[in-house]
Amino acid sequence: MPRFFVEQVEGNSPVVTGTDAAHIVRSLRMRAGETLTLCDRNGEDYLCEITVVSPEKVALRVLEHSPCRNEPSCKVTLFQALPKGDKMEWIVQKAVELGVYEIVPMQSARCVSRPDSKAAARKVERWQKIAEEAAKQCERGVIPRVEELIPFEEAVRRAGNQQKRILFYEGGGEDVGALIDAEVKSAAVFIGPEGGFEEEEVEAVLAAGGSAATLGPRILRAETAPLAALSVLMFATGNMK
Repeated sequence: MPRFFVEQVEGNSPVVTGTDAAHIVRSLRMRAGETLTLCDRNGEDYLCEITVVSPEKVALRVLEHSPCRNEPSCKVTLFQALPKGDKMEWIVQKAVELGVYEIVPMQSARCVSRPDSKAAARKVERWQKIAEEAAKQCERGVIPRVEELIPFEEAVRRAGNQQKRILFYEGGGEDVGALIDAEVKSAAVFIGPEGGFEEEEVEAVLAAGGSAATLGPRILRAETAPLAALSVLMFATGNMK
């Protein structure tokens, strides 16, 4: 069923305008009486029937609404050290598909890519668009936010309000199943760049109450590690059923 994100759904007669209305009318060729789903970006789905169609707007009638069943029970924030090239685009897209709640790019000691503030802002804007498209494609109930690029030290501080803080370390660590389960409702995940984390960075996360975890004996690429970590976390918290 076609699905569209809107800022909010007010009353029982919402109206879709702009590019979404054009897509409904011209691309999907939908007509009065057909149904679609609106999502308010806060995890609520609204099943709607089309009542009036025009090139500029599509009027709807809400039939029912309910929480989106596609949102994980654990809100995972991915603190991703900036990789080289366009690898971050792949990471953002796949992380959203896997259920990440928020993505925070960070600059760690071994990052090769070091864009200035203007270039970083342009990248974040691009990544946010990718996140929105991925959220639509996989029928998420929210559009995960991609935050501005921050230093590693700030990332450690920002992760302090998460129930669990896990740094995936190529140097070894605990089994993920021993650190997180279905009772955990929020988690921060730290993933390093191509050269991995420096020992001082690992120690900083541990000193802040976090844990080091392993993804096995094989060394994963910078763009593979976050997807493996998110997959394991979603399974451990019961969100891969």
